[in-house]
Amino acid sequence: MNRMVFDIETLGLPLEAFDHVQQEYLMKFADTDEQKAEAVQKLNLSPLTARIIAIGMLNPDSQQGKVLYEAPPEEPWLSEDGTIQFLACTEREMLEEFWKTIAHYGQFITFNGRSFDCPFLMLRSALLGVKATKNLMPYRYGANEHCDLMDQLTFYGAVRKYNLDFYCKAFGIRSPKSGGITGLDLGPLYLEHRHREIAEYCIGDVKATAELFHRWQNHLAFEK
Repeated sequence: MNRMVFDIETLGLPLEAFDHVQQEYLMKFADTDEQKAEAVQKLNLSPLTARIIAIGMLNPDSQQGKVLYEAPPEEPWLSEDGTIQFLACTEREMLEEFWKTIAHYGQFITFNGRSFDCPFLMLRSALLGVKATKNLMPYRYGANEHCDLMDQLTFYGAVRKYNLDFYCKAFGIRSPKSGGITGLDLGPLYLEHRHREIAEYCIGDVKATAELFHRWQNHLAFEK
């Protein structure tokens, strides 16, 4: 089966981007400075309050892929081994290219994609007037179309959830966090115009997800 692993990185819009009523709504329960900082951090998690700054895609069988990342225009470049292409785009261009690409794949693989990446991509696309080419929220209880490894490794919530970093370490897979960057660093990196580092971090998540998929596929998958 032709399949693709994908992951997104997002960044909250500045609080000033919202009008006074929206700001009051977003900060409704934030009374202390700590609560306000937490509320601002949560802006990263919704397509109504954040934008996509990178989309990583990888064929887990061929190990060929690409990363679309928000940055000023520059020439496409390749990873050191030549397997990953990096393309600087606007957010709209990212989404258009993503939907064009995923239309050719019969199965897509994510880590917690059903709860985050998939609805984020679909809603963010709608907000920007970009047409989705595939339903990223199909029937949940099956992995033939969408294999969400969070669902599969928790047996659809029957056992405790862990983050990708924890699963990677448990399975002996190189964690994408081992390079010293986490999701909390994306805001500062973006402000410092370190767009390539964000793109490389994104593909690290994708590669780790692909390796975790192969472990699941070889030892736990029963669907044909």
